[in-house]
Amino acid sequence: MAIIDWSKLVIAMLGGDRREQEIARLAAATGAEVRVHGFPWPECGIKRVTRLDDPAAVLKGAKFALFPIPGIAPSGALFAPTAPKPIIPDRAMLAGMQPRAHIILGWADDNLKKHCEALSIGIHEYEWDRALMLERTPAIIEGLLKIVIENTDVTIHNAEACVIGQGTIGTVLARYLVALGAKTHVVARNPEQRAAAFVAGATAHGLEALPDLAPRLDLLFSTVPSRVVGANVLGVLRESALIVDLAAPPGGVDFETAKRFGRRAIWGRGLGSRAPVTVGASQWRGIRARIEHVLQDEH
Repeated sequence: MAIIDWSKLVIAMLGGDRREQEIARLAAATGAEVRVHGFPWPECGIKRVTRLDDPAAVLKGAKFALFPIPGIAPSGALFAPTAPKPIIPDRAMLAGMQPRAHIILGWADDNLKKHCEALSIGIHEYEWDRALMLERTPAIIEGLLKIVIENTDVTIHNAEACVIGQGTIGTVLARYLVALGAKTHVVARNPEQRAAAFVAGATAHGLEALPDLAPRLDLLFSTVPSRVVGANVLGVLRESALIVDLAAPPGGVDFETAKRFGRRAIWGRGLGSRAPVTVGASQWRGIRARIEHVLQDEH
């Protein structure tokens, strides 16, 4: 097995939130040159990490670029709530990276994939890495509970709550809601997932049952990254109901229609920032493993 000389690596980071502070700190601790742009910068800085104002300068000469987990907006912009302007990694910007460079991120949209294919840049997506997702799920759920508490006038206990989707986040969320005493419903296409939800203490339904279920709900959570909460559901929800979309873009909720009906709908992107040190460290473990795997394959 080849020994990796981290001091010869240039790692670029664009976008993100306080989780990226921890990732940058841990990346720099390896001895790599780390350049960043577009996430909150601490007053004392980060040791051995260089912050630049120009995203293209951050990427120039980089072997690896790290983009955030929450994904890319429909506009092509990276998740970067505190950046002075949207960060859209176009072909000209990416062309400054090293030959045969690599991008590690939550997931890539079609435009980014096309640019990377044209430039022979490798893409490594980890939005669907189940082990990594499970490690950061507690922070996501805690962030979600904060949103619910701040935006409702009822307790979670005894509330009628529905989780759409039973992937990693949906499965854990349903268990938390049951434990908190909510009257928990799960909507899922997969019969095996519905059976597992029933065993966990929830009432399971097929997706076709959602419009009939909606009028009784206090809380509706979507974890499915396709439009499943449209006018047929939003139009019959209680006015007091809270909707939270936990899915990656384009999300599962039609926010325009929700606004038209006067429903409270929140896109819960970046909830892992609830515990940035814990989540950042777990993300770095996954990122580091991917970097090591790439470099070992190249030797």
